[in-house]
Amino acid sequence: MSEYQYYEFQAIDRRLVQSEMGALRSCSSRATITDTRFVNHYNFGSFKGNPSSWMEKYFDAFLYLANWGTHDFRFRLPRRILELDTAQLYCRGEAAVARNKNDFIILEFLSQSDDRGGWDDEDESGWLSSLIPLRADLAAGDHRVLYLGWLLCVQAGELEADAIEPPIPGGLGSLTAPLQAFADFLRIDDDLITVAATRSPEADELPSDEELEAWLGTLSDGEKNGWLHRFATGREPHLRAELLRRFLESRPVSPHTGEPPRTVGELLATAGQHTKERRRREAERAAAERARREREKAESRERYLEGLAQREAKAWEEVDTLIATKHPSRYDDAVKLLCDLRDLGFRKGRASEVEARLLRLREQHARKPSFVERLTKAGLGKLGA
Repeated sequence: MSEYQYYEFQAIDRRLVQSEMGALRSCSSRATITDTRFVNHYNFGSFKGNPSSWMEKYFDAFLYLANWGTHDFRFRLPRRILELDTAQLYCRGEAAVARNKNDFIILEFLSQSDDRGGWDDEDESGWLSSLIPLRADLAAGDHRVLYLGWLLCVQAGELEADAIEPPIPGGLGSLTAPLQAFADFLRIDDDLITVAATRSPEADELPSDEELEAWLGTLSDGEKNGWLHRFATGREPHLRAELLRRFLESRPVSPHTGEPPRTVGELLATAGQHTKERRRREAERAAAERARREREKAESRERYLEGLAQREAKAWEEVDTLIATKHPSRYDDAVKLLCDLRDLGFRKGRASEVEARLLRLREQHARKPSFVERLTKAGLGKLGA
């Protein structure tokens, strides 16, 4: 297999200036470069830039994949949107990393596997666009992507068995399309997600106009003026998400279920049992489906043979006509019909009569080697039968 690597960077919150685009071009003469995007793939060469440095300087999202099984996804957010301590509750290993640089929090997610998981060279360009909405969701206080990052660390074996599960966000049992794309791209086990989601409450709903108006009424004039000023400047693309997150944080906290937090070992053991049970159910469904198809096939065959019985004499005449053409494809049709007539004879208790007739047919056309060969392959009119 030839080497293949794909790199894609995306600027979201601001456009690159000409000097920055020039710096990117110095690293690649072949790449597609715009004021919001850098895309390139390599079959034999290698990337001359540094993804970590480029994320710190230029871009808000990055995706990399290689055909030997490496999948890498990163995005960054302004520090006022996400606290590093919160991100590091979930990002605890090499598979999920949270770090800060200047005014940004950078999240990095890495999956290594020898199994390419059905990926092919033609679908790589759609991944990043499907993952970018996760930035806005996280900015609005949806921590599900962080929790999935923690599960990635669990799956990679980077956490001790007695490590305690971090806070479980709501809505884990009903992943959005971007979250499902995240789980798919990083190959997070579906059974592990399903088991983890059993303790996840329903996702918070967006506030109604009445709820939001009532909450805004509780803010001081100074706070309101501060929000209005920030909106008016138009320099903060995540401001609406930040405001919604503040509203959600003001809601009463749901009461604790009373269940003790789970450990990594417990989650993995439960997920393993879930996998076994799912595979058992799938095997049962597959067996039932095979039996249904076989039953339908047998019933269809029986109906066909019953119809053939009504025209058996004409069918034997049709065989003679097909053989007389001396055309190989007609020989095939004749042999197929003879197989049907043989099966009909067995069902009607006339097996010996049909076998004798087939043997006479074989002897009658012994000088047609192509036809005789077909009879032999089909097991028809065997000598000594």
